[in-house]
Amino acid sequence: MDGLLYVLSGPSGVGKNTILTEVLAKRKNLTYSISATTRPPRGQEVDGVNYYFLSKQQFLAELENDGFLEWAEIYGHYYGTPKQMVLDRLHKGEHVILDVDIQGAAQIKSNYPNAILIFLYPPSIEELKRRLLERNTDDQESINKRLAYIDKELAAVSLYDYVVVNDRLDEACRRVESIIDAEEIRVRRGYWKRFLDP
Repeated sequence: MDGLLYVLSGPSGVGKNTILTEVLAKRKNLTYSISATTRPPRGQEVDGVNYYFLSKQQFLAELENDGFLEWAEIYGHYYGTPKQMVLDRLHKGEHVILDVDIQGAAQIKSNYPNAILIFLYPPSIEELKRRLLERNTDDQESINKRLAYIDKELAAVSLYDYVVVNDRLDEACRRVESIIDAEEIRVRRGYWKRFLDP
């Protein structure tokens, strides 16, 4: 039985990476799929750990070979999810979670209708802007581009299956875990049969 594909999206600064780290530490049956990008590494980011850092030429070659599950150009850089790694894990029965933007989520939902889309929503626009400014990982031009994109991102929430408001980190993590639990025990998925005696 194939694993489940989860997609987590939300605007920059909403806390996706923090929540993913917390949830992945608790769930041994859930793996994170690293994205590829043409943007340069930030701070202590490591190739193959945080992202696969590719040149534009490498990325476009992979794109030409249908090597991405989804891809998008954001803030002047390309981002994409390597397809084969995700499919291999799903076929092994592992659950996979992706951190992609609204364009990527729409592509995945179109190509993989059973994917479960979760949108991480900020408690307020003001709080989101504060977090974005305080994290000190982007230059002012990048921050301005991200701020200008927020309204479009938040308007996309209706395309998702679930929305989690990240007002308190522990509560937001609990909600994401609850979604994963609920999807595993849906009758049509069949995962509940694993809990039966042989």
